[in-house]
Amino acid sequence: MIGRIKGTLLEKNPPQVLVDGHGVGYEIDVPMNTFYNLPGIGEEVALLTHLAIREDAHVLYGFGTAEERALFRQLIKISGIGARTALALLSGISASEMAEIVLTQDSARLCRVPGIGKKTAERLLLELKGKVNTTAATPSTQNTTVSNTSDIQNALLALGYSEREMLLAMKQVPKDCSVSDGIKMALKVLSKS
Repeated sequence: MIGRIKGTLLEKNPPQVLVDGHGVGYEIDVPMNTFYNLPGIGEEVALLTHLAIREDAHVLYGFGTAEERALFRQLIKISGIGARTALALLSGISASEMAEIVLTQDSARLCRVPGIGKKTAERLLLELKGKVNTTAATPSTQNTTVSNTSDIQNALLALGYSEREMLLAMKQVPKDCSVSDGIKMALKVLSKS
């Protein structure tokens, strides 16, 4: 099993990246939460991985944190949830947000993810109850801050800025600001560069 890959990031084609690990190019599918936090092309990257072996393919999935990978592995154990659906869930919801959703049994938030309906959301909540670490997930401003940061990043990318420009601008935006203030601050930074 391939558990971790460290190497040079060669290509970024959402949701897939190509990482050169000592002369071997690994195509790795990553959730968008991980994708947005990747370094620029040509820089070194390290990803925790999960290798899925199917009859017709070997697919490598990469994650920025151990929590993301653990949640992915819990999700694919659930009947009716495949790797693609699990990747979509992790693209729309971070591991800490998922823990909060399971703690509060908030199926409506799961239904916002493309491909997740009401019945699937309820089954997910039932299956994940007791299996996801909810001790760190208490409804707090920390989750709002993570969500705000993600919303600001998505807005900048939607406005046509490159990922590199977005990441540089995000360094100047305070972690606890609102989405609208964060976008304004980031745009000011980008207009000066």
